Amino acid sequence: MILRSSPFSPFGRKVKIAAAVLGLTDRIEVVVADTNDPSEPLRIQNPLGKIPTLVLADGSALYDSRVIVEYLDHVAGGGRIIPHGEARFPVLRMQALADGIMDASILRMYEIRFRPEEIRSADWVAYQTDKVKRGFAALEKAPPAFDRKLPDIGAIALACALGYQDLRFDGWWRADHKNLVAWLDDFAAAVPSWDKTKPV
Repeated sequence: MILRSSPFSPFGRKVKIAAAVLGLTDRIEVVVADTNDPSEPLRIQNPLGKIPTLVLADGSALYDSRVIVEYLDHVAGGGRIIPHGEARFPVLRMQALADGIMDASILRMYEIRFRPEEIRSADWVAYQTDKVKRGFAALEKAPPAFDRKLPDIGAIALACALGYQDLRFDGWWRADHKNLVAWLDDFAAAVPSWDKTKPV
């Protein structure tokens, strides 16, 4: 399998950590994709031209990260990082919250990166920032428990959302979210692939 991604993508990092937790890293080749290049093969592999995209042995592709991690869990036997039955839904909800935080954060970055300063929308940035802050406020009250030997996809996604704030927004969240800081420290200590996937 080939994972088309970027070292700086929090969604790509989520997939890489999931693969490592599931023992699938050796079966996946990570190839950097340039989403801004019109000639990039990614645009054929995924018509949306988005990362991460997982190219399978038969040439077909899976996207987005939620579909990819579901597939990897299936390959690893199923029910490992995405539980079966009723336990599935709190985990998927946590993944959705963390993914939403990452989406809003990336949209903030796009506003800065792709729009000249004179036409940037402060209201748009504030709107996205408020989503992130509300998400972090809810998570600070009740950081999710996770299995240190086999963290679920909700915990993996949350770690990546927190890591992206450190990468792109100077760790603004740390001063007022002590429970989340402790949670991430615990996750990092328990999951070796956290440090191995850190963007440099």
